[in-house]
Amino acid sequence: MASSILTETYELANGVKIPKVGFGTWQIPQAEAQEAVYNALSLGYRHIDTALAYHNEEGVGAAISYSGIPRDQIFVTTKLPAETKTYEGAKQDFETSLKNLGLDYVDLYLIHAPWPWAKRGNYDKENKDVWKAMEEIYQSGQAKAIGISNFGVPEMKNIFDGATVKPMVNQIQYHVGYTENPITKFAKDNGLLVEAYSPLATGRLLQDPDLTAIAEQYNVSIAQLAVKFCLQNGVLPLPKATHRFHAESNAQLDFTISDKDMDKLNRLEEE
Repeated sequence: MASSILTETYELANGVKIPKVGFGTWQIPQAEAQEAVYNALSLGYRHIDTALAYHNEEGVGAAISYSGIPRDQIFVTTKLPAETKTYEGAKQDFETSLKNLGLDYVDLYLIHAPWPWAKRGNYDKENKDVWKAMEEIYQSGQAKAIGISNFGVPEMKNIFDGATVKPMVNQIQYHVGYTENPITKFAKDNGLLVEAYSPLATGRLLQDPDLTAIAEQYNVSIAQLAVKFCLQNGVLPLPKATHRFHAESNAQLDFTISDKDMDKLNRLEEE
């Protein structure tokens, strides 16, 4: 049985409670998503993170439906594609995501990135247009919370300027050796919860000798150490797992990393 951490929550700026550990589905293909998410839900996960760009929302929705767990007990996040930078496009893509998931609402809706993946640049005006659509989706009740992903400090400031509803979350790449300190601090100082996608650095941390030595002291896996590191920094981790064993193990976090070891981990820089 997974640990009690799966029932613990953070509270977003608008009072919505969000489970402290999420189940990430990035890079899980449609064919495997249903089983992976169903396994996660059966293990006690109650926070599922997907995106229109992951092309697996239908599988995620099917797993939620088949689980038999009441809808209000599952926290579901999806994301507006990074390429969508118009008000109308944002409204349309949100409807597509709801349809794919087979849901009446999502718990959190995020702008996936401040720029299209293929064409980075300044999209300040476009992001303001998109944010207007996000605010309307929020006010309609179809998203219980709204936020951003991969936004740096200048892009966050741009959204804040003129917003009637501030983002509640910034989901960024965050793991041991890569903690985006200026972004993390600015987000937290402005009331945004920071979420960590790729808390295991898409597996790169699993061979790290420094982490191996620390994990052995606690008799835990590197994956468990990496997820707990996020939590002890007040960040919400979204570990991904396609195997039931790994999904279960990632949530067994009944240990505390010492202040000394947290300091060591926070000082590590990715090779």
